Amino acid sequence: MRIGLKGLRCLVAVLLGIAAASSPATAADPFQTWLSELRREAVGRGISAATLDAALTGVQPNPRIIELDRRQPEFTQTFWTYLDQRISTQRIARGRALLEEHRALLDAVHRRYGVPPRFLVAFWGLESNFGDFTGDYRLFPALATLAHDGRRGDFFREQLFAALELVQRGDISARATASWAGAMGQPQFIPTTYRDFAVDFDGSGHRDLWGSLPDVFASAANYLIKAGWEPAYTWGREVRIPSTFDYSASGLDNRLSLPVWQRMGVRQADGSDLPAVDIAGSVIFPGGAGRGPAFIVYGNFHTIMAWNRSVLYAISVGHLADRLGGEGALRTPRPAHTEVPLSRHDVMEIQRHLVDLGFDTGGVDGLVGRNTRSAIRSFQQQASLPADGHPTAELLARLRTVTRTR
Repeated sequence: MRIGLKGLRCLVAVLLGIAAASSPATAADPFQTWLSELRREAVGRGISAATLDAALTGVQPNPRIIELDRRQPEFTQTFWTYLDQRISTQRIARGRALLEEHRALLDAVHRRYGVPPRFLVAFWGLESNFGDFTGDYRLFPALATLAHDGRRGDFFREQLFAALELVQRGDISARATASWAGAMGQPQFIPTTYRDFAVDFDGSGHRDLWGSLPDVFASAANYLIKAGWEPAYTWGREVRIPSTFDYSASGLDNRLSLPVWQRMGVRQADGSDLPAVDIAGSVIFPGGAGRGPAFIVYGNFHTIMAWNRSVLYAISVGHLADRLGGEGALRTPRPAHTEVPLSRHDVMEIQRHLVDLGFDTGGVDGLVGRNTRSAIRSFQQQASLPADGHPTAELLARLRTVTRTR
């Protein structure tokens, strides 16, 4: 049967229509379906259509965000490496200059909230390099990408709703930028922290953590005081320990009063007695026994960790604050040998060996958390090693030997 030119054109059109209808490109987009459902829930939470349109119209998932979320550092940072990257002579000098430049404002915040200026400037320096870098990812595409993803979807879904609330009340722009994980402004607050703790200290009518230093400093202080900051005390200090020190007494979970630590031979780094104050503290060795300084840390150290759960971060904040206040460098000398960082694979191997030996690490994930440190300390005690709870290449070698000879 012959088909004329007109008939051929009709046939081609029909075939193209069938192909288009069955093409995956025209199928329902899972992300957009999810986003539509989220918009409906947001309306139920009191978010206006105007706010949703401004913040979510055109939002698409960003594959780079997922890549960054999945990427874990291959090597754990050693104590000295971490400190060197965050506390330099340039940062100390600049921080001291800014401390004086904004002294009147910082003193006013101190009077209101009780957090000393040097700590506020230390957080400011470590979070955004004194406001130089506040993130260059669009906030709502980043949060929507992470909320749609399965790994931490529930957490970022709440962050997304909080960010929408901030837009609706006029605190942030619908086109705000942030870190890839949604941390915002000069203090790098996540949306729920911004929503719950940010302060309009300059009286502008909204809480601006990008452009208003009064709001930045007061919001940081408000967050810290609500998290438990004790105005009467500092964060901790470097200490000297006796050669007979029982390392099993160390660690954040073991809090003893200063008089007890004094009786155990712990002294300030210059050899003088600990302060004659009956408060509790923990002795920690962030670099491991014999690999760096020891510190005694107080309640405010735990408050710093409410901001960031890293022990090394909390020490960096405290030490930078001390340097801004005029104190000198750490007294403990650096080790003569080069520190050997452990890879994530190494940490996972340590965890597997510990699990095989009956110790609870809380999982085999390559991350050195509280459970892993507790398991390490238990093994060290059993093996008559200094029980500092610190993972090292030597510890891994010992575990390999023990499991091999079982």
